[in-house]
Formats: sequence, structure tokens, C-alpha cells
Amino acid sequence: MSVRRVVPDITSEATMEENREFYGRLGFEEVMNLGWVMTLASPTDPAAQVTFMEHDATAPVVPDMSIEVDDVDAVHAAVLAAGAEIVHPLRDEAWGVRRFFVRDPNGRVINVLSHR
Repeated sequence: MSVRRVVPDITSEATMEENREFYGRLGFEEVMNLGWVMTLASPTDPAAQVTFMEHDATAPVVPDMSIEVDDVDAVHAAVLAAGAEIVHPLRDEAWGVRRFFVRDPNGRVINVLSHR
């Protein structure tokens, strides 16, 4: 298993436009926007990203962080075997990812995903 990128997920009370403008001044550009979730990335290092969410369209909570891995099924099996709390079940999402949420030892919710 390998990690491809780690992205902070920020629960946003600001509008997506406000976030886009503010973080644009810091050098970020919009790379994904589904209305309720938007990801901005560095144009020179596309793995340097930040995500803003008003809510999560298919999950009960907004995660604190997203970790993209090369094999989400293997990671899911490993955290299940370790007895970790699954907050949102493993599933394929309409926007092209397979993901699940797991709670870390600090109580943070981690969105673990692979692109399909």
C-alpha cells in the first residue's frame, strides 16, 4: 500500500467563492467543485491541495483529512482487522472515488480513498 496524497478537509462556513478568492491569493487554483465540496491545488505541485466542505453529500460527517491510497480495499481490510471504528462504509461514489471514513486514535475522521 502506498499513500498518493494527504489533503486537509476544512468544514467551511464561508462560501466556496470566498475560499477560492482567499486561497487564490496564496497561489491555489480550483481543481474540483461539486457545489458542496471544492478542492484547490497548487498549479506547480498538484498534490499540494486543500479541500473545503459545507457538508458531505453521502456521509454522516465532514472528514478532517483525506488520504488517497493506491489500494483502498487493502487499507480498509487492514483498519478493520485492527479494530478501528468505521464511520462511513466502503463504497463507490458517483464522482469517481471509492472511499470509507475511519476514526483515528485522536478522534479525527479520516476519508480514505482511491480514484477509480
